[in-house]
Amino acid sequence: QVQLVESGGGLVQAGGSLRLSCAVSGRTLGVFRMGWFRQAPGKAREFVAAITWSGGSTNYADSVKGRFTISRDNAKPLLYLQMNSLKPEDTAVYYCAADKDARRSYRQYDYWGQGTQVTVSS
Repeated sequence: QVQLVESGGGLVQAGGSLRLSCAVSGRTLGVFRMGWFRQAPGKAREFVAAITWSGGSTNYADSVKGRFTISRDNAKPLLYLQMNSLKPEDTAVYYCAADKDARRSYRQYDYWGQGTQVTVSS
């Protein structure tokens, strides 16, 4: 099992920035890719960004391209999501995810964190 714990959420004004972190522990050997998802009230969970753990190849949802940056620190190990130019529509619970199967899509994950709330006020 891989354990994931998110932190860094909070309340921020529109146009502001936040950095989310995800602590990775447990059976981390073989983790191929990690990602961030979010779920707003009354909506389905949606993909935000993904990164391969070794090579650092990234994918982003169109809604966050140019504003959000996903990164990782293999040594710690930690996953980050730097969020700039935040908008009220970015308000959601943000989840960290991990997967060990390189054949799967960057939208598919087996391991999930509990989430951290991000609220953007207008």
